[in-house]
Amino acid sequence: MGRWSIELNPIHITARVTAVLEELGVSYFIAGSLASTFHGMIRTTQDSDLVAKFGLDHTKPFVISLGEEFYIDQEMIVNAITNQSSFNIIHRESLFKVDIFIPRLGSFENEQFNRTQRQVLSLEPKVEAFVASAEDTLLAKLKWYRMGGEVSERQWRDVIGMVKVQGSTLDMRYLTRMADELQVRDLLDKAVADQ
Repeated sequence: MGRWSIELNPIHITARVTAVLEELGVSYFIAGSLASTFHGMIRTTQDSDLVAKFGLDHTKPFVISLGEEFYIDQEMIVNAITNQSSFNIIHRESLFKVDIFIPRLGSFENEQFNRTQRQVLSLEPKVEAFVASAEDTLLAKLKWYRMGGEVSERQWRDVIGMVKVQGSTLDMRYLTRMADELQVRDLLDKAVADQ
């Protein structure tokens, strides 16, 4: 991430968004590649993913708070909330994209919110935000890997990186239970066996 200044660093851009979500009382967590980098091997990313319980009443204050710094389509936000899908905003100066997913709250999604952890992402300046747990990030990566036809080397490297870095600290009881529910148990077993 050497080409980024401190102010334009993906972590700090993402943290600008999470700070506004916190001001609005929106429950959220950082997911995707930024979370897997935090829990596993460092790699560059072109965007960050947030999962947020974002409602229609949050839309206008969100746009007002971030509209000068980000390209934001208010209609896209409303559609995402209505359809429980996703929308993105783009940082004007760096063109870094932040994807925000509106969850359909099944058992896995509820577990993710219950297990989020507030983490220090950067020390200078100090940046804190809620991040999906290592186990939930791993499970989500396995789910996306399966949905993508099991061809993404990048997704699989993220999975292996997390398994290697987290090692015996992973809650295997929780992982196997949720992997069965998400129908990715075979992929989890393969990732663990590859170590």
